[in-house]
This record gives sequence, C-alpha cells and structure tokens, in this order.
Amino acid sequence: MELLGIIGPQELILVLIVAFGLFLLPLLAIIDIVRSRFEGNMQLIWVIIVVCFNLIGAILYFIMGRNQKINY
Repeated sequence: MELLGIIGPQELILVLIVAFGLFLLPLLAIIDIVRSRFEGNMQLIWVIIVVCFNLIGAILYFIMGRNQKINY
C-alpha cells in the first residue's frame, strides 16, 4: 500500500526514524545543557547554538560542550 501514491511503508518508516533522530538529539542536548553548570555565559551560548543549528549544534555540543561543564 502506498501513501498518497508516492511512498511505501519502508520509505515512511525511514522518514519517521530520520525525523525522530533530528528531533531527539537536539532535545537531549538542550536537556543536558539546562541541567548542567557552565562557567560564565557558556550555558546560554550552547542553548543558542543548539536551537539555531539543530542537529549540527547538538553534535558539536556532545563533542565539545560536555568537556566545558563544571564538575561539582
């Protein structure tokens, strides 16, 4: 069965997985940023980066930003 005559169930599942990943990764990054402590305005800067650059910002945060947290 094709949805609207364009895509089948395999394509629909793939689109849903990609959309879920594009939504979930930035959401997890924002939650981690808000629950953590940073020096100065780094918390605000990381939130702006993740909100403006969604997937790229979240990936950058998980690679670079997690090392900037204050351990208390």
